Amino acid sequence: MRIVVLDGYTLNPGDLDWEGLKNLGEVTVYDRTSLSNEQEIIDRIGNAEVVFTNKTPLTKKVFDECKSMNYVGVLATGYNVVDVAAAKEYGITVTNIPTYGTDAVGQFAIALLLEICHHIGHHNTAVHEGAWAKNPDWCFWDYPLIELAGKTMGIIGFGRIGQSTGRIAKALGMHVIANDEYPNDSGRNIADYVTREELFNRSDVISVHCPLFPSTKGIICKENIHKMKDGVIILNNSRGPLVVEHDLADALNSGKVYAAGLDVVSTEPIRNDNPLLKARNCIITPHISWAPKESRLRLMNIAVENLKAFLDGTAVHVVS
Repeated sequence: MRIVVLDGYTLNPGDLDWEGLKNLGEVTVYDRTSLSNEQEIIDRIGNAEVVFTNKTPLTKKVFDECKSMNYVGVLATGYNVVDVAAAKEYGITVTNIPTYGTDAVGQFAIALLLEICHHIGHHNTAVHEGAWAKNPDWCFWDYPLIELAGKTMGIIGFGRIGQSTGRIAKALGMHVIANDEYPNDSGRNIADYVTREELFNRSDVISVHCPLFPSTKGIICKENIHKMKDGVIILNNSRGPLVVEHDLADALNSGKVYAAGLDVVSTEPIRNDNPLLKARNCIITPHISWAPKESRLRLMNIAVENLKAFLDGTAVHVVS
């Protein structure tokens, strides 16, 4: 069996191995494949039966040309890079990787928040550059420092990742409220479920962890920001288009929103003209919430198990 990995570097930049896949067939791994050159994608797939992709798009033309393909493994949770309808037309099974990064993503949301509250990176740099040694006072700080205990964290989307974030926030002494279409008992053990309007009105910190649907696209927008407390902190390490970026930038620059911590933006990699790059007090990281070695290893192992299940005739995590 011929197996092609089109863009393996992000998952495995060298600290993991591909042995699990190599035990199942003849594996060719490309670090990167063009996102726009369909012919390169087609040529690299060739007559492979199994294809793994993270962000390399598999279009209808790719499926038209690559007749041997019968399985696509998406090395991520989101699978919008695959033309699922075309795959279904050709009887090609498409799987994804759910739940591998729950703890890592929740941890990262809180890391963004703590950086906003303490600006540890900035103060570390200042010390190393001599600012503390030259300072006439016993200590100094260049930003307001924020204590989280007693403040309210509002979480939009209270599934596995939202609840993971909520548990950490609760451990920090925060009161957690949440909005989700499907309240459940595990969520009630962490947070009080409220309406979205109430969440906007009451929260000192808002963390967004909902999927990207038409009903949630642009949920952080001018209209909803107006409903929030002055000086609110906004976090998003879910999906970039949940935020209307011009609206958030305006709110940051006006001071309505005190700070934002973002690991995702509307177009990735970020464009040079993204208004958030020049906004006040906006921390942006390059979509790395999912990337600790532990979660990438978990992703790798699930990808192998997905393929094994397909070969055994009991496919799991199927999206097509």
